[in-house]
Amino acid sequence: MSLFITIAIVQILALMIPGPDFFFVSQTAVSRSRHEAMAGVAGIAFGVAIWAALALLGLQLLLQKLIWLERLISIGGGLYLCWMAVKLLRAAVSKPAEAITAAPVQVFVGAWRSLRNGLFTNLSNPKVVIYFGSIFSALVGEGVSSATRWGLWAMVVAETLLWFSFVAGCFALPVMRRGYLRISRWIDGCAGVAFMLFGLHLIFSRRAA
Repeated sequence: MSLFITIAIVQILALMIPGPDFFFVSQTAVSRSRHEAMAGVAGIAFGVAIWAALALLGLQLLLQKLIWLERLISIGGGLYLCWMAVKLLRAAVSKPAEAITAAPVQVFVGAWRSLRNGLFTNLSNPKVVIYFGSIFSALVGEGVSSATRWGLWAMVVAETLLWFSFVAGCFALPVMRRGYLRISRWIDGCAGVAFMLFGLHLIFSRRAA
């Protein structure tokens, strides 16, 4: 039980540090709808499920040995985040302040798009698999059973889902949406800059040997 508690605390602290996932969920919730934001949360949780499973299966060891593969994935992910940043920045520049007055009409289509974007936003950062691999390597010994390992996997996925559902709920509140209507350009611009910085970091960062 102590192992579950320890990893749960580490995971929630990591989730609380703002990153691409946080900016994506908060911006979607405040600018579109809670429904679309929750679809994005599902996509992010699915991405975490993939990365955590790959870490348990030992992909982080492969990435540590094949540095070129990690660099290739990092560059691809960075380019995707930069593309998202350009879209946000263009919207911030071209959109009138009163452009958003209601939730989108095509909610179903928007939800699928948000789920896809949430998944790709999370998968764009291959360092997540290193993060999970480090946690499992440091805290989960060889004597831990497969059932316990996959129980930990389910816990970190559930934690991710619950945390970002909370974030989506907070930013979808009417008071937050009214505030967004007043300063939508600034919010979209700040989110775009954040995505650009994360993307450039992935592209140009060099891992120490």
